[in-house]
Amino acid sequence: MHNNIDTTEDLEDELYEHYRFDIPKGQLLLRIDKYLMNMIPNATRNKIQNAATAGDIYVNDLPVKSNYKVKPFDVVRIMLSHPPFENRVDPENIPLDIVYEDDALLLVNKPPNFVVHPGHGNYTGTLVNALAFHFENLPMNSSERPGLVHRIDKDTSGLLVIAKTEAAMTHLAKQFEAKTSEREYIALVWGNVIADEGTIEGNIARHVKDRMQMAVFADPEIGKPAVTHYKVLERFGYVTLVSCVLETGRTHQIRVHMKHIGHPIFNDERYGGHLILKGTTFTKYKQFIDNCFKALPRQALHAKTLGFIHPTTGEMMRFDTELPQDFQDCIEKWRGYSKSHLVEEEE
Repeated sequence: MHNNIDTTEDLEDELYEHYRFDIPKGQLLLRIDKYLMNMIPNATRNKIQNAATAGDIYVNDLPVKSNYKVKPFDVVRIMLSHPPFENRVDPENIPLDIVYEDDALLLVNKPPNFVVHPGHGNYTGTLVNALAFHFENLPMNSSERPGLVHRIDKDTSGLLVIAKTEAAMTHLAKQFEAKTSEREYIALVWGNVIADEGTIEGNIARHVKDRMQMAVFADPEIGKPAVTHYKVLERFGYVTLVSCVLETGRTHQIRVHMKHIGHPIFNDERYGGHLILKGTTFTKYKQFIDNCFKALPRQALHAKTLGFIHPTTGEMMRFDTELPQDFQDCIEKWRGYSKSHLVEEEE
């Protein structure tokens, strides 16, 4: 029995790398449909052109049409909405930080730079590979992933609940879908968030031009509804520490919503937060930001709190984690900077 799950990061919004070709320096200009016909077994030109029309063929992370001319040093990838059929999960002895465990479920505190499941070229070394090693017969979700009720991004740290039985998977999935689970994230965002608290609403779908990003759309017919509630925790002038509570769970929801209101997450490369978006032009300030990026070499986002009704006991359970050391170090740098410098933030 599988479940259609409205998760912390919608599983069906993902793209999976099925083929990748790193074009050598001696490659002559050649239409991409002809190139791929030569490289992919049993591929017909019609199939390849259909894939290009559907936006599934990427060159250097951007979708291209079938008449695109392949050139030296291009990175060509076929990205589809389902995992490669040949992909299997091999058990790997990777240690897990288990916060809680019983017969029905377990809570894992995921460190940054740890991929949750195979895909996007990461077919080993993932949380799912670790789960396959440590646990037998975990139930499959609708995407054929053992135990996963929801997921968080590779560079987002924090709490994940894993189902150990079919009944727990169904029960927990319904809570996420009915928006009764509690999910709080801590984020450091660029700019001075003026309102002490607020709600961001806006449908989220894949970006029209950059298919590796999500975006907010005003048209209610595009994408899926998404709601994020935020509250300011601490202000540092050029950046703000906020709590974000998810009402829905869409791919990259907090990252997209915060960018949408003009406050990208600090050091979030995919959404522009790795650039200096606020502050002075002084060289010393640039050096300070570089030091912050080195202390926190990822987006400043942590899944801090997770609450749900236990599928067996009916008890409301709530788990909380400390911010990882890299996140704490970055915040401390900003505390020190804001106290020792006059920060003038434009509204």
